[in-house]
Amino acid sequence: MQEAYLDNSASTPLYPEVLELMNRVQEQCFGNPSAMHEKGIAAERVIAEARGQVARVLGVSDKELIFTSGGTEANNLAICGAARRNRNRGNHLITTVIEHPSVLNCFRYLEGEGFRVTYLPVNQSGMIDLIMLQDEITPATTLVSIMHVNNEIGTVLPLSVIGQTIKAKNPRTLFHVDAVQSFTKLTLDPISWQADLISCSSHKIHGPKGAGCLWIKKGTLIEPLLHGGRQEMGLRSGTENTAAIAGFGFAAQLSGSNQGKKTAAMMDFKKTFIQELEKQGLIFSINGPSPESAAPHIINLAFSGLKAEILLHSLEEKHIYVSAGSACHSRHPEPSHVLKAIGLQDDLLAGSIRFSFSALNSLEEVMQAARETISTVNYLSSLTR
Repeated sequence: MQEAYLDNSASTPLYPEVLELMNRVQEQCFGNPSAMHEKGIAAERVIAEARGQVARVLGVSDKELIFTSGGTEANNLAICGAARRNRNRGNHLITTVIEHPSVLNCFRYLEGEGFRVTYLPVNQSGMIDLIMLQDEITPATTLVSIMHVNNEIGTVLPLSVIGQTIKAKNPRTLFHVDAVQSFTKLTLDPISWQADLISCSSHKIHGPKGAGCLWIKKGTLIEPLLHGGRQEMGLRSGTENTAAIAGFGFAAQLSGSNQGKKTAAMMDFKKTFIQELEKQGLIFSINGPSPESAAPHIINLAFSGLKAEILLHSLEEKHIYVSAGSACHSRHPEPSHVLKAIGLQDDLLAGSIRFSFSALNSLEEVMQAARETISTVNYLSSLTR
């Protein structure tokens, strides 16, 4: 039976071309990028090329981009680095209740260091109240961190309006964006967002795990988390993972090309999937925003009366791979903090599954996943009657 991998928000399969490039880099460019000899210079050139590839897709200067080990480190560096470096101006920080754990846990840690954090609530669609955001910003607010796309329900936050709201109230407040789920899937516009810091990750765009980046707007001051050889502008010490960085750069180039066409394909997959479930009379509800207003690749569905874990593993037996929440905490029994934040009732909270698509999926895979979801849900529902 053909498998259908629909957990692309957790991680994506490598482009074959990326794997080929990484193998070549491992074999030929194994020198330390900081070394002054030929092997080191060759590795440094690989990193420089990758930096340019990612920067072009992001629409920023490569001189403002540093590589990290992934989205989690990029978020930690942005949030903790900015908060600590600018503490002389204030100790108030703002984020939302639906952020990724790598963001929320940074703020909880900073609270232990004496920072005051405001966690903005959201409505049923995962949207924040802009008036509340404006009211919470004070002269002591040094950082606001808000994601572009929510990884569980696909909410697309209006970052241009959010950025304008932040800077109008306090021009010195830094604005960090977690763009891990939107990079190469939606257009990123750091200028119109008035952003100062943007985090991205490689393994969400068909690149390797172990690579990510942080864009730091020129003039933005942050404190490093790691201290050592002062690589990456002195903000991320440690010998660079040349092969993973090369893979990240090439994956960004490949994913960024024909972005509009790929985004449309993912949206079509999502619509087709939902339409097939509806056509067969399956009973479900959509968590969060409407499919049309959400990110193109994410749909979160609730099946009342079912347990998500049982449904997930039943689909897995049919080679359909999906998720019950964020991969970063899906092995833990706690209910999704995102679904709780949008006010989902307990029976729906327990039976919610995320389907996430990529441009590498096919219509056949999507239709197969829909058919197997219908038969599995109907079968499991019959057992509870």
